[in-house]
Amino acid sequence: MSGPTDASAPRRPRRHDPGRRDRLIDAALTVIAERGVAGTTHREIARAADVPLGSMTYHFTSLEEVLAEAFTRHADAVARVFDERLSAAQDRQEAVESVIALVSDDLLGSQDDLVLSVELYVAAARNPALRAVTQAWMARSRRALERHFDATTARELDALIEGLVLHSALSTDPMTPEQIRHAIHRYLR
Repeated sequence: MSGPTDASAPRRPRRHDPGRRDRLIDAALTVIAERGVAGTTHREIARAADVPLGSMTYHFTSLEEVLAEAFTRHADAVARVFDERLSAAQDRQEAVESVIALVSDDLLGSQDDLVLSVELYVAAARNPALRAVTQAWMARSRRALERHFDATTARELDALIEGLVLHSALSTDPMTPEQIRHAIHRYLR
């Protein structure tokens, strides 16, 4: 009597899913935003991506690799906004306005993006491998700022931007867009 394990039984065709790895990375970002790095597991990512748990170990060697890929994707998205804003500026004054809009509109615009950034900072403080992600992000942000500001000013302005974002994101009395504008103008005069 033959059963379901009979070698002559027809095999179910393999599901072709070329975007699965990308979906897993996006799912990791969703899980991190909802549960934090500490609550991010292979199982939670697979559940969020609606794929079998085995897909995680097929596509990634470790949870650390998934986190690095996810945070790199987040950092690249934020850096792309820096690039776009500062590439569009024609002169220093437009660049200053771009920085103000970047902080007020872009960096403080999405609660999930804020949470992801804070989670990355905390994770990188504990995990040297993730510092490569933050270092690359800072370097890219500085390059964008260096289109209009000298290297020293770009580095300091990048730190000011991060501080303004963190203070606004974590405060029960966040800075208003006008206070952010004032702080950036004050620093750059």
